[in-house]
Amino acid sequence: MKKSAIAVLLPLALAGAGAWVWLRSAHGFSARAQPTWIEAKLASLSRALALPASDNARKNPLPATPERLAAARQLYTQQCQLCHAPNGDGNTALGQSLYPKPPNLGGLTQNKSDGALFYSIRNGVRMSGMPAWSQDSDAQIWSLVDLIRSLRRKP
Repeated sequence: MKKSAIAVLLPLALAGAGAWVWLRSAHGFSARAQPTWIEAKLASLSRALALPASDNARKNPLPATPERLAAARQLYTQQCQLCHAPNGDGNTALGQSLYPKPPNLGGLTQNKSDGALFYSIRNGVRMSGMPAWSQDSDAQIWSLVDLIRSLRRKP
């Protein structure tokens, strides 16, 4: 009987201690804090697991023409720049008020596949402030993917 009680109580105690450490390091539930490393890892893992492999493998089927990029810039100005900023760095009053903060589109976002970017724009990202833009056409979203690619950091 003692072994079974220990088998139940020990994991509960460890989980409680882990939750206490996380809450202390997270500084409560403030949206002003930066995500802890464990939150960032868990969020990254959950996004990777939620992204269907077939969507991740998609390539942008449309060419990045000046006309499409101009239309994408207009759409970006209307729908995206409030959080992501005109240059894509996410440094806006609204963006900095979100938790997690919007990513720098010219930074690590560039490591995502075209399909992952399309999926995130089309479906949004839960618990992040990123809405789903389901009313936009596929061509509009692919144009936004091209625009995001144009924001790559220059060496």
